[in-house]
Amino acid sequence: MASESFPSTVGASTEEGPLDAGLRVVADAFDVDPPYLPDTDELDALFPDRFLDRELSWLRLNQRVLELAEDDTLPLLERVRFLAIFASNLDEFYMVRVAGLKRRIAAGVAVKAASGLMPREVLQQILEKTADLATRHARVFRDRIIPALCEESIEIVRWESLNKDEQRAAKKVFKDRVFPVLTPLAVDPAHPFPYISGLSLNLAVLVRNPKTGKEHFARVKVPPIFSRFVPLGNQRFVPLEDVIGEHLKRLFPGMDVLNVHTFRVTRNEDLEVEEDDAENLLKALEKELLRRRFGPPVRLEVEESIDEHVLDLLVSELGISEAEVFRLPGPLDLRGLHDIADLDRQDLKYPPFLAATHPSLAPVESASPVDVFKALGRSDVLLHHPYDSFSTSVQRFLEQAAADPHVLAIKQTLYRTSGDSPIIDALVDAAEAGKQVLVIVEIKARFDEEANIRWARKLEQAGCHVVYGLVGLKTHCKLAMVVRDEPDGIRRYTHIGTGNYNPKTARLYEDLGLLTTNDAIGEDVAHLFNNLSGFSRNPSYDQLMVAPDSVRSGLVEQIRAEVANHQAGLPSGIRIKANSIVDEAVIDELYRASQAGVRIDLLIRAICAVRPGVPGLSENIHVRSILGRFLEHSRIYWFANAGTPSVHIGSSDMMHRNLDRRVEVLVKLPTEQSVDQVTRLLDLAFDPHTSAWELAADGTWTRSTSPDDAPMVDLQESLISLHSRRRAK
Repeated sequence: MASESFPSTVGASTEEGPLDAGLRVVADAFDVDPPYLPDTDELDALFPDRFLDRELSWLRLNQRVLELAEDDTLPLLERVRFLAIFASNLDEFYMVRVAGLKRRIAAGVAVKAASGLMPREVLQQILEKTADLATRHARVFRDRIIPALCEESIEIVRWESLNKDEQRAAKKVFKDRVFPVLTPLAVDPAHPFPYISGLSLNLAVLVRNPKTGKEHFARVKVPPIFSRFVPLGNQRFVPLEDVIGEHLKRLFPGMDVLNVHTFRVTRNEDLEVEEDDAENLLKALEKELLRRRFGPPVRLEVEESIDEHVLDLLVSELGISEAEVFRLPGPLDLRGLHDIADLDRQDLKYPPFLAATHPSLAPVESASPVDVFKALGRSDVLLHHPYDSFSTSVQRFLEQAAADPHVLAIKQTLYRTSGDSPIIDALVDAAEAGKQVLVIVEIKARFDEEANIRWARKLEQAGCHVVYGLVGLKTHCKLAMVVRDEPDGIRRYTHIGTGNYNPKTARLYEDLGLLTTNDAIGEDVAHLFNNLSGFSRNPSYDQLMVAPDSVRSGLVEQIRAEVANHQAGLPSGIRIKANSIVDEAVIDELYRASQAGVRIDLLIRAICAVRPGVPGLSENIHVRSILGRFLEHSRIYWFANAGTPSVHIGSSDMMHRNLDRRVEVLVKLPTEQSVDQVTRLLDLAFDPHTSAWELAADGTWTRSTSPDDAPMVDLQESLISLHSRRRAK
């Protein structure tokens, strides 16, 4: 789980349509200094290979996901879910990262990666590693998951295993629903080889004319609108392509069907928008979304039993190399296993979990919801989702703001949100009630562009002031601010989070969010919104680090302060929790801190370019990764600070895109109570008895084991228990 120019704002004149307002580049909207790059000559000379490759690190993340599917201590349907997640992850990796590598190679941009590898070397290693992982994935499904499901009376079977009644039922499904939407596409002098859409599952069909004896090739697309696995009753399922393959004579009457093989193509589906040249970013995006469907292929998956002549035809027509062909045990496209994982078999899933309302926002005696504004007037609230309910905190905060007659304005960033988002509805209600509503809608959120364009239109039609992202920078920060008229004057209520304003993913993603009335934070956030929507030039903030201005330099300053504390004999230490760490400047500062003797603990879910444990470089750096029921998504930057810990949370990972090409925000937690809460969370995460993967200097990850034979603790289950006990009090 990406070179652009300075940002722009969007403004609509009275003569322009609400969504067709031209983009006007405002190069000085942010006073951006060049990226902070410390002197690295000494490290380059002594440790030229000190960075792990980011692409190969990502593949190792997906390997950890696969290891969860292999873990027979987990509930069975959760293991099925991890198989589906592995498949989806790998699809996106090829559509974006591998496609980008191939594009650079084709363009002759052969720049060596920070890891020291050339693009062709990286691509070769990716293809080799993917081949191993994809085969392992398919075999785990076939050899371990299918038998385990069968023991639980859930069966995924091929056509030849169906009984007569099931075959009749499947035939009826084909006749009534599937057959009417199928379109066979022949290949002959009058019919060129058809376009194969990305991620579609297809049948390569070889037929013969019995009169002439001539053989022909045809392609049949498996319709994605139907369930990947056709239910037969009694929790038995058959792959949809098996049903279609068995009834191909109806598609090719009078022909002999000789061979049927399934195959699947992955294409380049990353967006390339020349933003500086576009009069209208929205139109440019819509045009690019259309182009996305016709990107060049980057991977071909086939069943291992495919006929060699058919495979040669596919490889030739698709223009793909032999190394990009993956022969796998069928069935292909296991994303559809989400449907199996969704079966109503709670006995094969994680125990039910219902998020609780944060104690500060929970009603004590009355059944009526707590007044969020009164609650925040008493104290800040640090939320930890999904353990703390999103709907009774952030969502309620915005809904009450929309309905409150004392609220004058609401300002919010939106990066990704759900299709039926109550957040959108609350903003619409606020605008229709006459409140000033500003929404920064980032329409360039990868693979959510079309949905974000729709919500941009809906918001603007309701009267919201909408800024459609910034040319040159993605607006990735998670901010909401409510301006309220109170007896003692205007007060700002602010929410700063690590995750998106999405009620659905808030139940699955682990994130932190600060609700506060802190004046300094409110002042900073107000200035930032002015930067995003107007012509404000305020590059410095008291309580915030804001990319691309100050996140990298701010983190470097904090790291260097820990070195100074250590050298002065004061308490020192660095603990960071993030999705990814790739930025070489930040990593080099961590290496220098390690060389100085500072203890550094990193909890990195996904990509990690740090080599821990290298003598003379990183003996004091320890890297862990935790994967599980929830997706670990929060970003925390904790510094011992001479005994009075300082903590920042926010939207930014330590990647080039976050630090240089996005508007990101890290906020310093303003209260001792919030700092203590985060400190306890990190204490548990880094406890050697907490189950995790440990990173070695060679880039390999290994499941941790107990240092004293005591049982290992699952971080997320521990937090569920903790919050359940808190709710019971």
